[in-house]
Amino acid sequence: MALFSYFSSNGRSVEMENGDEYEDAGTGTALSSIADAFEEITDLIIKHDDGGDSVDLKLKPFCDACSLVSVLFGCLGIAFKFAEMEYTSKVRDLTEASERFVTLRNVVDYDLGNNTVKSPGSLTRNLRRVRQGLDLIRQLFQNFLITKEYYSLKEAASSAYQQVCAPYHTWAVRTAVSAGMCALPSRDQLLLNLNETEPSAAKEMRRYIKASLPVITYIDNLYISRGITLDW
Repeated sequence: MALFSYFSSNGRSVEMENGDEYEDAGTGTALSSIADAFEEITDLIIKHDDGGDSVDLKLKPFCDACSLVSVLFGCLGIAFKFAEMEYTSKVRDLTEASERFVTLRNVVDYDLGNNTVKSPGSLTRNLRRVRQGLDLIRQLFQNFLITKEYYSLKEAASSAYQQVCAPYHTWAVRTAVSAGMCALPSRDQLLLNLNETEPSAAKEMRRYIKASLPVITYIDNLYISRGITLDW
């Protein structure tokens, strides 16, 4: 399939050269598919973003890319089951909403107009949780890559959770996550689950780290530009 148009600009869609449909991320490993998808989105953010509100990230292809990340949570086992369940449910809700809302900005502006931005179950709140999921994986990868000797997977995951998610979770959730960290697979088992070697995983993780940050920043700016705080 040809690539889908990710953005609309001043009321007009901006399409990729090959057509107007989103292309599945290929036949490589899970990590390479995820990196491919987020690189496509980031390339368009960088290419078309003029620093203002005239360019929007389309909701459906964003959800298509985010859905690929779900497999990573599954590979981490019971310790990240909370994240997998929350993340996948929020992506599913946003995907269903893409039949009504074209862009991420449409979602945020709708809830802002209805004073439901931070209401449980609102799409803007769901988007915030998906953004945290993307950031959790990004931070986990960063920790994982520091050095094999310095960071076990448990240490990498625990640190990532404390940095990204713990400030927003209740004591009960934090306690359950901490207990579950003991069930994480080893580094070698994770690589086996992902069908990667240390060098190939490092390459794809770095690609995701680089590509996901502009997407995360884009979402943050949607909130900040509308006076919505990020402390939730």
